[in-house]
Amino acid sequence: MIWLSIIENEKASPESLAEVALKNEKVLQELLDGVLSKRDAVRFSSFKALNALSEKHPERLYDKWDFFEELISGDNTPQKYIAIYIIANLATADPQNKFEKIFNSYYGLLGDKSVIPPAHVALNSGKIALAKPNLQAEITNRLLDIDNTVQRHKDLVKASAIEAFNDYFDKSKDQNRIIEFVKAQQICKSPKTRKKAKAFLKKWRRE
Repeated sequence: MIWLSIIENEKASPESLAEVALKNEKVLQELLDGVLSKRDAVRFSSFKALNALSEKHPERLYDKWDFFEELISGDNTPQKYIAIYIIANLATADPQNKFEKIFNSYYGLLGDKSVIPPAHVALNSGKIALAKPNLQAEITNRLLDIDNTVQRHKDLVKASAIEAFNDYFDKSKDQNRIIEFVKAQQICKSPKTRKKAKAFLKKWRRE
């Protein structure tokens, strides 16, 4: 497992490991094994390499979709975090519309007991909305409905939602609803969310 040793000791950049995995199935498998590791250094370095690979060459990981789908339905928060990002990248090149089939599972994570999955599902939603225009309206609905989830840190998750709206606001058919949502966050409890709301409204000239 020589590549796992390299990964753990961070002797190679995520981009260089991604380029090797692009052509080498053994290295790719080691990275997939690495995201299941209990060792934080191995898991995180493996994720960074796979994330770089899925951003640049999503088709290379497309046949591993089921692997990541299983991770989002498990109980392991770090593994959910990893799958949230990789699946969002794979959704940008999804000829079989696999994301549509797991839409409810993916957005069900907005109600996860930990703040990490909801925040990162929201954060990745802009990328997905741009890649999947047919899902854009429902993605917007899910983000606007954060207050109705069981998540305890709703105000913090809303900061990520605002970032996502920023990605596709100019293409959205729900601009008025988004603006009303963002305006409401100017008085929310989270300083981060208030700052994001102010910047969003300034950018789109809706102060």
